[in-house]
Order: sequence, then structure tokens, then C-alpha cells
Amino acid sequence: EFMSLSEFYISSNKLTGEIPNLPRDITVLDMSENSLSGNLPSNIGTPNLISLVLLSNQITGHIPQSLCKAEGLYALDLNNNLFEGQLPHCLGVKNIISFLMLSNNRFSGNFPSFLKNCRQLTSLALSHNSFSGRLPLWIRDLVELRFLRLSQNMFFGEITATISNLSRLHHLNLAGNGLSGAIPWHLSNVTAMTRKYVKDYKVDSNYGDYSTVTRTYNFSSVVIKGHQLDYGIGIWDLVSIDLSFNQLTGRIPAEIAALDGLINLNLSWNQLSGQIPNKLGALHALESLDLSRNMLSGGIPPSLSDLNYLSYMDLSDHNLTGRITSGRQLDTLYTEEPSMYSGNSGLCGPPL
Repeated sequence: EFMSLSEFYISSNKLTGEIPNLPRDITVLDMSENSLSGNLPSNIGTPNLISLVLLSNQITGHIPQSLCKAEGLYALDLNNNLFEGQLPHCLGVKNIISFLMLSNNRFSGNFPSFLKNCRQLTSLALSHNSFSGRLPLWIRDLVELRFLRLSQNMFFGEITATISNLSRLHHLNLAGNGLSGAIPWHLSNVTAMTRKYVKDYKVDSNYGDYSTVTRTYNFSSVVIKGHQLDYGIGIWDLVSIDLSFNQLTGRIPAEIAALDGLINLNLSWNQLSGQIPNKLGALHALESLDLSRNMLSGGIPPSLSDLNYLSYMDLSDHNLTGRITSGRQLDTLYTEEPSMYSGNSGLCGPPL
């Protein structure tokens, strides 16, 4: 057992075996990046626990109901483990959890209903699990959300337009599910993805008195510039929408151009149709644009040559026609990625 202590940090070592029983007075436990295994101890929910960070181990089993005894739990990071089963509903009883990071496990069940009343939730990561069902309408009530990653699960149905109520959201990843229907134009109301908001908003890396929760921010990845890249704390500054690998239909809403703070926009591998909106040229902060493998038609908007920060673009495998838009930035991109226009037999002109 641990000796009596309040905060315990022992991350990035070579610890093995199971986590021993915890002292009742512990408030912070960070044992991330070790080789811990087995189930969580039966007394994991100590009364004073506010932050539990166990990411990147090989811990197995279910989250025990006893964790709900930690009534002040503010941050829970179990990313990159071997947990399974459904989440205990009692986790949301006190409604104060702010950081819930459960990606890369084997969790299942519907979108956790206990989150309905967790109005202080700012960061939610459930990616790479086996969650299923529809995204709930009440997600609009989680108005403090800034970071939402639900990728690589089995969610289906339409993307609820109520997600546009999350005005502070600046990172949205719903990739790799079975989502269908149109991309809601209401996303243009997410003001945290505008340049004015990004310029004025400063991320507080200390998060009040709970500096340990910044550990949560060190292990995330995003598909950008055609590759899944690992990001450190910078991912929390990455203004991004990733809806790739779904079954979305209809047009790309021109209103999305209002989100002029976007750095990454990935709508690839869907069934989108219609033309590429000319207004996308207003996304002046954009560094990565992936619209590949849809059913888009018409020409390539000349406005795309105005995207001076663009370092990756993929418009391959569509029904695009006409002359390719020229411009110093686009010509440079083609030199680096000559397949960016492939699979469009109707395109002509340089650099083809």
C-alpha cells in the first residue's frame, strides 16, 4: 500500500503489476506511462480524490462502482489502456467532472447518459472504443465543452444541429463512425472556431488549482495533412473539424466559411455532392484541407489560391471538371503531393 500522502506523481517510469490500495487522504494520483496491469483496486474511489491520471498502461477490467465515491472527481484520464464494458452511471452524480478522457480502450454502450448533467465538462474523449447509438440532443447543454473527440466508434444517425450550441467548442472529431445525413450549416455558429475568438482566447494551462490535469493534454492525435499525427499540448490550440470516414450526404455548407479560425478541415471519405463552395477561400487560417473521396462536381474555386497558410490539400477522387486553379501556394502543394487532383478525369490544364 501507499504511505499516507495527498498527491502522488510517478509517471513515465517502468512500474509493473497492479495498482495497490490507495490511502484515504489522496487527492491526486498520476501513474501514467508505465506498464501497470490488472484491475483497478477496490478502493479507487477515495473520498478526497480530485484527479486520477492512469493513461498509457495496460490496466484491464471495468471501471469499478467504487470510483463514484470520489465525489470531488474533477479529472479522469484512462486513455490508452485495456478497460472494457460500460461506464458506471454514478460517475455523473455530483456533476463536477470537467476532464473525461477514455480513448483507446474497449468501452461499449451508448453515449454516456450520466454526462447529461455534467455542465462543467470541458474536455471529452471517447475515441477508439465500441460506443454506439445516436448522439443525444442534450449534448447542446454541455456548453462548456471545448474539446470533443468521438472518433472511431459506432455512432450512427445524423449529426445533431444542436451541437452548434457549443459556442466554446474549438476541436470536433467525429471521424470513423456511421454518421449520415447532411453536415449541419448551424456549425457556423460555433464562435470558438472564428479568428476573433482564437485571437482573444488564452488557454489556461494550469486549469485552476488542478495543474495535474494538463497531463490529459499530452497524448492526443489528429488526422491532419493526410497523416495521423501525435500532438502534445498544442492540440488544444488546434482549431479543427474532422468528419471523415462517415456516410454524410448533401452539399458542403457554404456557411462553414464563417469559421475562419479553422486550421484543419477534413471531410474526406463521405458521400458529399455538389460543388466546392467558393467561400472556403475565406478560411485564411487553414493549413490542411481534405475533401477527398466524395462525389463533388464542378470546378475548383479560384478562391482556394488565397489560402496562404495551406500546406496540405487533397481533392482526389471526385467528378471535378475544368481547369485547375493556379497560384503559387497551390503549385507548391502539387509539387509536394502530385496525387492531390488524381481521380478527376474532367480536370485539365497545368500542372497536370
